[in-house]
Amino acid sequence: MTKEKIDPSNRTRDQQENILDLILYNDDVNTFDFVIETLIDVCKHNSEQAEQCAMIAHMKGRCPVKNGATDILTPLKSEMTNRGLIVTIE
Repeated sequence: MTKEKIDPSNRTRDQQENILDLILYNDDVNTFDFVIETLIDVCKHNSEQAEQCAMIAHMKGRCPVKNGATDILTPLKSEMTNRGLIVTIE
């Protein structure tokens, strides 16, 4: 059985409305290395993806780092907040 990728445009309106973003905000406290390590550990990013997200958050002030349903994002938000990062679910 092969897994087929789901095209977001094929989702129903209810499914699309339940997809939220976990947003990482820039701060003047945490180092790039710490943010990158956290993204790798908590969000399961690869190193390149984590570096890009950290840079985008630094340059633009915020960066969506993960998307999904609330029940998926809430534990990630809690862990990142516990580690001192500023994140929201939007």
